[in-house]
Amino acid sequence: MTGQPVLATDRLLLRPFTLADAPEVQRLAGDYEVASRALDIPYPYPDGAAEVWIATLAPGFEQGVHVVYAATRAGEPGLVGAVGLVEIDHTHGRAELGFWVAKSCWGRGYASEAARAMIEYGFSTLGLHRIYATHFSRNTASGRVMEKCGMVHEAHLREHARKWRVFEDIEVWGILSADWRERCTPPVFWEYREH
Repeated sequence: MTGQPVLATDRLLLRPFTLADAPEVQRLAGDYEVASRALDIPYPYPDGAAEVWIATLAPGFEQGVHVVYAATRAGEPGLVGAVGLVEIDHTHGRAELGFWVAKSCWGRGYASEAARAMIEYGFSTLGLHRIYATHFSRNTASGRVMEKCGMVHEAHLREHARKWRVFEDIEVWGILSADWRERCTPPVFWEYREH
């Protein structure tokens, strides 16, 4: 597999993370409001954890198990958040979409824009058949992102996951490649370049 490409959307540049991003990841993802809405983001965010996570991303991409991007505003420094496809299963042609957005960037459509780019990448470049996503039932904003991306609500799982010693209900969304092609317009200014 060649190097991870850089993806451009209308307003965002999705690029591979570097170790230089670690302090910003710790600060932004470690915000209580962000961490409380994501299953696997710790709070407080431990020193060194961002570096460890970032160090797993390039090998995981090379092994074909995930593709994770730093979402940035085109032409501007700083992170908007992260977006990626994880748990890539080539045998079954599926992957899970995941994302987080810095609290200061909420409500601007960045999550939907980044997620649409990842869905397009998953179907057009990785040749996936199905992309799915989950969110805590209390996090309705993530559900709206998934709906805007053309995903269909598939399940409500009662007390399916535990976050900070509390069992949480989970919503499951999904989209098939044929549905994406039929119902959704690929992201505006979709392009990619080798990094």
